[in-house]
Amino acid sequence: MNDDTTQRARAGVVSGLSAYLMWGFITIYWKLLDDFNAFELIGWRIVTAVILLVVLVVVQRSVAPVAAALSQPRMLVRITLAAVMLVANWTLYVWAVVNEHIMETALGYFIAPLFTSILGVVVLGEKLRTAQKVALIFAVASVVVLTFSYGRPPFIALAIAASWAIYGLLKKQVPLRPVESLTAETLVLVPLAVVLMVWSFSRDAGIPNSASTLDFILVLLTGLITAVPLLAFAHAALRLPLTIIGPLQYLVPVINFLLGWLVYDEPLDAARFAGFTLVWVGLVFTLVDTMRVRVPAR
Repeated sequence: MNDDTTQRARAGVVSGLSAYLMWGFITIYWKLLDDFNAFELIGWRIVTAVILLVVLVVVQRSVAPVAAALSQPRMLVRITLAAVMLVANWTLYVWAVVNEHIMETALGYFIAPLFTSILGVVVLGEKLRTAQKVALIFAVASVVVLTFSYGRPPFIALAIAASWAIYGLLKKQVPLRPVESLTAETLVLVPLAVVLMVWSFSRDAGIPNSASTLDFILVLLTGLITAVPLLAFAHAALRLPLTIIGPLQYLVPVINFLLGWLVYDEPLDAARFAGFTLVWVGLVFTLVDTMRVRVPAR
């Protein structure tokens, strides 16, 4: 490995770690805004994000690919479906954080890769390897155990996992770079966001009418905290193999799990810990299998 390649790899690791650490600790940011309605927060997030993203694609001279994708009916349908899954995932996550279900969001992002495997089988006709089958069995066992622990199925976690996995599948059908793709998706969501913002202004408890100056600044910066980790991830994806990027993604639910348990005092009884342990064991099987397959292929 020459010096240039080494420097690129180091830069990629720094960017990748930065992206996933920001995505993990962004929970603290949303928790600071837990006095406000989650749907309002999503409306403001979309509007502020789209403003920043449009500026970015203009600076990067990437307006043409975004405009071309939005002008093609079939591509517009794909982008719209992806946007629906994205806003569903965002809303579920923000709602869960502001309503003290942080550990359940962690479970959702732990399970998401396993949901992706299921989609690969059902939609793309892929075959599961033995280790992937074992991982799915552990995931199902985890959901069963956590259903008894919560007194209900972990609906939030399952919905987060499903929306993220479907979003990932739809993204594969949109031939745009990450920033371009997210810009197209947020542009599609602008009408919904405007409705939510108008509703926000109409309520006495809405963000514009009840937020302190600091709170309002934090709301306005939600677009920035949306775009910055994405840019860091895009930078890392160009410089690192998937065998490194893949395991890094688990930093996010690990951070959320620890925040929910140690910082925000969400309960972790023996049954709930057993449920998380089962999904962790399943993920170990998946990671080992992924490394075993990809390293020889490389």
